[in-house]
Amino acid sequence: MKFSVADLLDHLPLTGSLETGKLEKILRLSNRAEKQHLTLALQSLAKLGVLELAGEDEVSRCQDESLIEARLRCSSKGFCFAIREDGGEDIYVRDHQLNHAWNGDRVLVRITREGGRRRSPEGGVQCILERNTTSLLAQLEKQDERLMALPLDDRVLATIELPEADVCHLTEIDEPSVVEVEVDRYPVAQFSARGHVARPLPLDAGPTGDRELLLTKAHLHKRPPAPRASSKTPSTKKRVDLTDQPSLLLRSWAGLQAPCLPAVHVEPHEGGSRLWLHAPSIAERINPASSMDHWLQDQGEALCLGETWQPLLNTTLTQASRFEENASQDAISLRLDISADGTIGEWEFQLSTVRPVATVTAKALAALATRKPKARTVPVALKPLKDQLGQIETLIFCARSLHAQACSRGGIELDLPAPALENLGDLRCASPDSCRHQWLAPLNEEDPNAILAVLIRAADQCWAQHASDLNLPFLVLEAAEAEPSTLNDVAKTALGLDLPLELDDEGTPSAADLARAFKDSPLRRMLDLQMRQALPDPMVRAIRARALSDVDAEKEDGEPPLPNTESIPSLQPGAPWCCPTLHATDLINQHVLAALLNEGKDRPSVRHKEKVNLGRSGAGGAVRWALLTASQEQKLLEGFQPRQLVRLNSRRRQQTELDKDLIAMAQARSAEPMVGQEHKGRISGVQSYGFFVELPPSGVEGMVHVSSLNDDWYEYRSRQNRLVGRRNRRIYQLGDEVVVKVTKVDVLRNQIDLDIVGTEPESSQGKESLPVAVSDQ
Repeated sequence: MKFSVADLLDHLPLTGSLETGKLEKILRLSNRAEKQHLTLALQSLAKLGVLELAGEDEVSRCQDESLIEARLRCSSKGFCFAIREDGGEDIYVRDHQLNHAWNGDRVLVRITREGGRRRSPEGGVQCILERNTTSLLAQLEKQDERLMALPLDDRVLATIELPEADVCHLTEIDEPSVVEVEVDRYPVAQFSARGHVARPLPLDAGPTGDRELLLTKAHLHKRPPAPRASSKTPSTKKRVDLTDQPSLLLRSWAGLQAPCLPAVHVEPHEGGSRLWLHAPSIAERINPASSMDHWLQDQGEALCLGETWQPLLNTTLTQASRFEENASQDAISLRLDISADGTIGEWEFQLSTVRPVATVTAKALAALATRKPKARTVPVALKPLKDQLGQIETLIFCARSLHAQACSRGGIELDLPAPALENLGDLRCASPDSCRHQWLAPLNEEDPNAILAVLIRAADQCWAQHASDLNLPFLVLEAAEAEPSTLNDVAKTALGLDLPLELDDEGTPSAADLARAFKDSPLRRMLDLQMRQALPDPMVRAIRARALSDVDAEKEDGEPPLPNTESIPSLQPGAPWCCPTLHATDLINQHVLAALLNEGKDRPSVRHKEKVNLGRSGAGGAVRWALLTASQEQKLLEGFQPRQLVRLNSRRRQQTELDKDLIAMAQARSAEPMVGQEHKGRISGVQSYGFFVELPPSGVEGMVHVSSLNDDWYEYRSRQNRLVGRRNRRIYQLGDEVVVKVTKVDVLRNQIDLDIVGTEPESSQGKESLPVAVSDQ
């Protein structure tokens, strides 16, 4: 069908009804067969209690609060959880209650059993709103004379039947091959899913082949063509000419088609710093709610593939907006004052024209870090920047003070850099976007992206505060708080390693307290890895403006409120707008910012002579009128619809998973030559079924399965997070250094099998592997 259930529901009003004919036009259903599919879908959804039909021409939503929208997250063990879109408690779904839903699908779930103190609520899938998997990676196998595709992702709890013609792709068992299978029919009742082989994917095609494998796995290999549209030329009416300002480009990335990032300029100001951040002006070049805008929002993210990129923008927009040295370019700029201790003071947003004078690279920052303070000679890497060395040092001081301020106000700092593998390319560099994780990375003063990330985080916080003051809509990236039980598990691990911890009255440490306790530990990396698993990832959330009539009613009586000139909190959720070349979220926020600066009404009427600077901090206290027209607001608010937020969050998850898979694949490739070799490593995790060991220098993790520990009967002590031998009292716990032998590497599943060296495995003939007892002691 041309539409999913989610598409259908998204276009129905929250209250009231919609004519079926109008729904057909919205969904662009033209022929008779497509309209019959819609009729059948409406009738089926009405029987499920999702919709109500008023005759044959009217359809409306059912206001059934027992149906909860969620996304399925399954495990290879056969159990699944429905992750609620509203952030509520996860719902446990048994395999017989899945109703043929697969991992990643958007579903409607009905709770069948309420949760208890230590038990999640249980429920069943009532309706599949949207399928997440349209194609997948699989291996082929003959089963009862039928050709079946076995998904590589063991979270997809299904097999797919293939036509006999695809038997040509079947290979020998000792020569595993991978194919892309497109799903033609999802499972229905007793009938299994059907599909066909779209193409074989070789396993020995080098980095290019590995990238294609992982793009296919993440469903990101098919990019629809961009619509034919020329970019607009930004208006010159309200622009500030800053071409005389010696702004700098900070560039860590060197990959093909790497996106353009903001330019910066900084100078000392009243004991602190005055910073200008110039973002590429993408929103001014496309109309909100246009076909190009919809296409960019559907793409969602620019994808780093290591040594190359899959850009978010098309070629036309990239060429029109890119910053280059000694070339004038239109920008949207933010000037903000920062005190010596990193407190953000006043700021001002403005349209500008800038001309960067130099590019700061990682080599230049490394040379600056090793240069002696009173040296008269300038290293070769710094000669192109000779006139800008003072500004670069001020820039580093500014970033250092902002980072220190964020950490002092409860920031969670985890030191988890990407592995230093050459074939990772740009993935080795810090990410410049400020809200990618809930935690902060330590400031690496030799990485331009790391410095830029601190500045962008401050700029995003300014826009969140400014838009809120002016009652404008904006998107934030906000993460839920970590579960106390999960933090307690991390704390138990730390206490088992004799780390001093201070607990609150309820005995639950905060994530920030744990991070600070880990900072000086020799096992910091292992503990930080545990902490990262406990912190939920940020999600896109819309902050919608109140109705202007409500705002006017509040201000009608009494004096207008005073301008807000107080410093903003360092850890409030940011509204990203500086990197529209990277994320559609930034583009949506930049649309609102560009509309404010270009079209915002700066006085109640033409009779008033005094104007309000809408870009300056505190402007919200002086504004008592509508800033934008109703038609302008309507176009802007399309990017804030619930269905669009779901799509943005889905794209963020896909990008995050792709990054993890690219790094894991590179690490697995680096481990292939290590098969049969012995290496030292550190235990990075302990479970009842074995323990994980991290091997330097790539940081690849392998597992020592408990079945290979035949020298004793091992007991898993969950409170201390360790395995203990009952007879020999040998202990395997987090952080221990061990010698292991690499026995097998599966690059497709990112699985590395290890054997411990130093224990003599007993013969398996006539003797079973010693089991593991689980204990809470």
